[in-house]
Amino acid sequence: MELKSKVGKPFGRRPEMKIQKVSFEESLEKGVVLPGKCVGCAACVVVCPLSCLDYVEQKPKIAKECKVCGICPQVCPQYDLSWPALEEFVFERRSKPEEEFGIYRRVVIAQATDKNILQVCQDGGVVSALLSFALRNGTIDGAAVSGVSGERMLYPVPRLATTPKEVSECAGTRYFYSPNLLALQEGVKQNKKSIAFVGTPCQTQAIRRIQMFPLKKYTERLGFVIGLMCTESFTYHGLMEKHIQEVMGINPQDIKKINIKGKVLITMRNGEEKEISLPDAKQHTRTSCVLCSDFSAELADISVGGLGLTNWTFTVLRTKKGEELFEEAEKAHVIKTRPVEKEEKALDLLSRLSTKKRKRR
Repeated sequence: MELKSKVGKPFGRRPEMKIQKVSFEESLEKGVVLPGKCVGCAACVVVCPLSCLDYVEQKPKIAKECKVCGICPQVCPQYDLSWPALEEFVFERRSKPEEEFGIYRRVVIAQATDKNILQVCQDGGVVSALLSFALRNGTIDGAAVSGVSGERMLYPVPRLATTPKEVSECAGTRYFYSPNLLALQEGVKQNKKSIAFVGTPCQTQAIRRIQMFPLKKYTERLGFVIGLMCTESFTYHGLMEKHIQEVMGINPQDIKKINIKGKVLITMRNGEEKEISLPDAKQHTRTSCVLCSDFSAELADISVGGLGLTNWTFTVLRTKKGEELFEEAEKAHVIKTRPVEKEEKALDLLSRLSTKKRKRR
């Protein structure tokens, strides 16, 4: 099985952007927010030059009169999205029919070598290892990630991590939505020079649209983009508060970790494991997730996911930038890898989930 594919230099083609002077109300509010299509990525809130928008209950909301600059619809992943244009922008070509999970250069199974990372990570710790490595060698001076709220157990909040210790504190997956672009905005406010971004496929699309625009305030500070493979995310109220807490009688404070391996696995702090079937969990899927057409974060520099693996991360290196970073980490023995060819089930799952979502384009 050949698992190498050539891509061109990233960001070589920027289509001519014609900005329509349309208000937030006429564009995103009417076409995205009110119909329930808003993913809550906060891109529109972040790019508004006059701070006309607030982020309220995972949606943008008018804070003061819109000045009709027309920027916010240009970066929304749910508004007038041209997938071929984004592929051309990132890879200088469009994906071929046989590239079932998008354009890539190399695919590997990887694992962090740091035992401390492996103790707190979700699967193989690749994201934490890469971010910590990049912070230590000066490739980046910040990372836009999700952390955990101090008030609600496993409730994700955007966080700017600036040290390996802070990266480790943010390790793991929550399965609830975090608007990580707000952490990118915080990095810009703190005058960080190179910020890595970690986010879901929809957030990755927003990042690439910001770069394609381009909004130099953010694009000149973006280091690299790691995309998290994502089937869907759940509402915290529905899955955690209603199902786990009320139906199952579990105190969220007693939960150590949640993972999905064909079903929702809840690991308790006392070592006990609880389960929720996927059909039961999917009842609490966020509305906008059913519209998503990208499972594997096809526009990221590096895409990562569990795909049924235990203690290893399925890793797709898509751009030259992503591959070079990963190879540097390998040479520094921060990450170890093994061939992907033996993981036929994971490969098949990646292809099936990607194909299913791609049909929505």
